[in-house]
Amino acid sequence: MRGLYPPAEPYAVGMLPVGGQDEIYWETCGDPDGTPVVFVHGGPGGGCSPTSRRLFDPDAYRIVLFDQRNCGRSKPHASEPDIDLSANTTAAMVADMEALRVHLGIERWVVFGGSWGSTLSLAYAQAHPERVRALVLRGVYLVLPADEPWCFAEGGVSRLFPDAWEGFRDAIPEDERGDYMAAYARRLADPDPDVHVPAALAWTRWEDATCYLIQREDEEDVRSAVAVARLENRYFGNGCFLEPGQLLRDAPRLKGIPGVIVNGRYDLLTPPDAAWALHRAWPDAELHIIPDAGHGFDEPGTLNRLIEATDRFREAR
Repeated sequence: MRGLYPPAEPYAVGMLPVGGQDEIYWETCGDPDGTPVVFVHGGPGGGCSPTSRRLFDPDAYRIVLFDQRNCGRSKPHASEPDIDLSANTTAAMVADMEALRVHLGIERWVVFGGSWGSTLSLAYAQAHPERVRALVLRGVYLVLPADEPWCFAEGGVSRLFPDAWEGFRDAIPEDERGDYMAAYARRLADPDPDVHVPAALAWTRWEDATCYLIQREDEEDVRSAVAVARLENRYFGNGCFLEPGQLLRDAPRLKGIPGVIVNGRYDLLTPPDAAWALHRAWPDAELHIIPDAGHGFDEPGTLNRLIEATDRFREAR
């Protein structure tokens, strides 16, 4: 069973302007002459952490991490009351990734993404297949029509977590519960922290409750919770700014790109039917459904497969 690699510190960091007032934070660590790999974090709005670096062999990889628009250390931050998120779309973030690749002088890189990061990784790889050496995807989210109501309406995951759902539900008055996405959007956009902070915490607590096979107690960071809730609500309420079925439709563009897909059997945020459908549409990818895992990347069986995958692509051409 493989574990995380030892902690690594960046040897270069920077801020990349990507239009308007938006700047994205980036860092590189590991071997400057190693195989380039880019880590695409989840959310939207999650940001990277020092643990993200540890998924890759620092003696073999040039490890690139970046915080997506308006979250993490990128500026401006989505928790700011007067933030304008109108330029924050999937197409814009695909362009950000390509701009970062050019800025760092990388010809082709391995792309690693989990959860929402798998969505953005797929969108990027389908737009720029010639720039992708290999793809490692975890917790595949394809933005299919059933996904949003499964997570954010009565009768989906709520049936398995009635206690946690009650907190999400009760943050919204009864007469607005026909459309939770819109009801939360109104509260999350309110500049008054007495309105948007409780809504953000209710949103992220609900998501956290469904994330792992065995529930965990995580520390709450209000600033991060507001960013995650605002960005997730914006994306999930707008089909992630993709055409319906786009990622499956365009899977043939991945032909020839080697890949590994890892999904927990009991992943309730991104159930394994999406990973299965992607594997069928992209036969170059190897699929692993982990029998004792939920959505978390660090559940033992999932982590082991992810490290095996990054070890395999250390010298991907």
